[in-house]
Parts: sequence; structure tokens; C-alpha cells
Amino acid sequence: MPGHDRAASGAADREIVTTRVFDAPRALVFEAWTRAEHIDRWWGPRGFRTATHAFDFRPGGVWFHTMTGPDGATYDGRVVYEEIVPPSRIVLLHEAGGFRMTVTFAEEGGKTRITLHHVFTSAALRDMSVKEFHADTGASETLERLGETVGARDFAASVDRAPELFLSRTFDAPRALVFEAWSKAEHVARWFAPRPLTVPRCEVDLRSGGTFRVIMRMPDGTDLPFEGEFREVVAPERIVFGGTMHDGNTVLTTVTLTERDGKTRMDVHQRYSFASDATRGARQGWTATLDQLGEHVGARH
Repeated sequence: MPGHDRAASGAADREIVTTRVFDAPRALVFEAWTRAEHIDRWWGPRGFRTATHAFDFRPGGVWFHTMTGPDGATYDGRVVYEEIVPPSRIVLLHEAGGFRMTVTFAEEGGKTRITLHHVFTSAALRDMSVKEFHADTGASETLERLGETVGARDFAASVDRAPELFLSRTFDAPRALVFEAWSKAEHVARWFAPRPLTVPRCEVDLRSGGTFRVIMRMPDGTDLPFEGEFREVVAPERIVFGGTMHDGNTVLTTVTLTERDGKTRMDVHQRYSFASDATRGARQGWTATLDQLGEHVGARH
């Protein structure tokens, strides 16, 4: 994929900054960071292989992986995601590497400029990482591999043919309480939009044929409306609703609730009419949303 990069030390003596421009839409480049099967294809310098053992792409989530070098040496990594703002920003802490990395994704006329900003815990560690592990060259090669991945025909096709989402979460709360969190607008407005989005308007008529309308507002003031209705409501075990997203995509959502030993498992299945920026960010959005639902029912339990 055509592109160019720049790797250089930043103003501070603890930094490494690496930039590359990809001839690919921002949502697609961001998507390559969101799933283990994607990131294993490109993470690391040339000649290295990455195998993920656990991957939880959400703020506070952890990514465990092992990198294997050309000489067979292995390097275990534990990454903690500190901030995720789809599709523009990721902040992660690489514990073994001793650095915090901020990744930014900027649109440039249909292309995407991605910048990796490493900040090490000390200047000595940064200098050692460059001298012994070639961290600056490794960052450039990693972005080259990322560019090759997002430019591959099979990668774009795999993203575009992913019109469904499956998620599960178990809450330490009875099923009736979790179901109630869906039942009134004042409840739904408190957890339905992933932070930092807010919900300035919410209408919930939880019955078959009832209205379900939500406006989610981004920090810059952009509104993302959802217009839908409830198609099936079986209290307290099942909710099905359909509707239209802000980009014109139609979505059907099925929520099932099962209780065991006083806890509630919630399964979410969404089916979309086509792949879009919104659906590519749906997994991380719903993951954060379920975190907030857990906080809401926990506070009321």
C-alpha cells in the first residue's frame, strides 16, 4: 500500500514518534487494532510473529501476547488499554516495554495519518530500547506491516462481511433488576451511550410495537440518532428491537437475559444491513456500554 513514514525522537528525551500515511479510510485502519486476529497479522517488526493469548479491547482491558523473533527468542507482553476513542485515538500502557503509547488516527482526504507516540519511563530506558532492541526501526516496520495488512484484499473483505455482532456479559445482579434498566428512559439514558458520549434525548416504551428512540451526542456536539421500535418483549428474559442508525444502516438487536445463582448473563446479538464505520466500531462501543450498564445495576443492587 502506498505510504510514507517518519520516525524520530520527540522534543523530550523519553519519546519516540513514528508517523505513516495509509491510502485507506480511517475506520478500516482503526479496525485493524480492535481484534486479536487482526493485530496478530502485523504487530511487531519484520521477521517477528505475534500470538495473542487474551484480548480485551476496552478501557481497562488487557492484551496478553507473545512475540517470537527471527532467532526464536520469545518476548511476553502485557498491554493495558487506558483510553479508546473510536476511530481517532488509542492510549495503551506496555508494561514490559516500559512505555505508554498514544496512537492517533487522522483523516487526510480519504487517507489516514497514523502517529505512534511512545513515552518511556526514563531517557535511559528509551536509549537502551533504541540501541539494543531498535525500537525506532521496529516502530517503522510495524507500521509498514500494518499498511500491508489494511491494504490486503482479504482484510478489507473480512471487515466488510462482518454484519453481525455477538457479545455476552454477566452482571452480579438479579435478572429483574437488569431487565428494569431497559424499562425506563431515565435508566437507559444513564448507560446506553459509551463514554464520553452523552444521551440528551431518550424515549422508551418497552412493549411490543413501542417506541425506542435515542440521541447520542459526541463531545464535539455531533448527534447520532437511533430511531426504532420494540418488536418483542418477554419480561424479564428477552427484548428484540429494530431501527435505523444515524448512517442509514438498519439493525436488529436481540437481548436475552438468563439468571443463575443471583447473577444475570446478558447476551446481545445485532444484525446489520451493511458494514459501515458505525458497525466496525460497534464491538468496542457495546463493550463500553455494557461496562456502564454493570455500574448502573451495581449501584442499584
